[in-house]
Amino acid sequence: MTGWRAVQILLAGLCLAGARALPADAAVVVQAGILGQFIFGDPGADDRNAPPPPVARYVSDQGQTFILDRSMPIALLKFEDSPEVLALSPAPAARGDTIYRDDTGETVLRITKLGGLTLFFPGRPDGAPVALEGLAPVIRLQPMSPGALLQRLAQASFRATHAARRLIVFDAQDPPSGSEAIFADAALVASQALMRMAGRHDGETALAHLARVLFVPGSKEGASFSHGVLRITVNASQGLAGRPSSARILSAAFKIH
Repeated sequence: MTGWRAVQILLAGLCLAGARALPADAAVVVQAGILGQFIFGDPGADDRNAPPPPVARYVSDQGQTFILDRSMPIALLKFEDSPEVLALSPAPAARGDTIYRDDTGETVLRITKLGGLTLFFPGRPDGAPVALEGLAPVIRLQPMSPGALLQRLAQASFRATHAARRLIVFDAQDPPSGSEAIFADAALVASQALMRMAGRHDGETALAHLARVLFVPGSKEGASFSHGVLRITVNASQGLAGRPSSARILSAAFKIH
């Protein structure tokens, strides 16, 4: 017990004793709630009961650091060691918890009603506990010019070509004005998916059939693979939630038609 806490309890005891000694009609009222706040502090000021901030940096028990941005209806998560931003959809779970799934339906996070976080990933099906590390900036795309989009498409094409050891062309079909940043991000995510594919023992066969990655605008994000073309639909109005994840693109790329 600290010296200050001992003093608080001693003073509280004196206050209670003094209150009992007062006449019944004395204009002094000792309220239990106020006295409790004096002794133990305002419970509203206890950080342990405070909800987690809408945007923060977290670290798992295995050292994985990520930023979670829940300032929008669709949560955004970005691992420190990956350029991809995951868009996660919340859903209610048992005991008042909330689970967050990616666009393939896989559970990525679980947040308890008290604010505790559990991270799920391959190798940890039961989840890994996560600790709050501090505040973080919001995850947002910066506006981009059409010329910059062309550069990003060329860079993504180079990465995929290098991984596949054969030419893979990246192209965007009529991206709406102002949507260049989300189309560029979709190209980045697609190149990450193809690089992962190239690293798999069964990826060479699928990549042998792929010649072009085409990004098109649409009302629903998605990915499909047919006749040598990996077609990725981007709904720019949904921001980072308007393009498929690398996991979903990877799944589509293995479906050869």
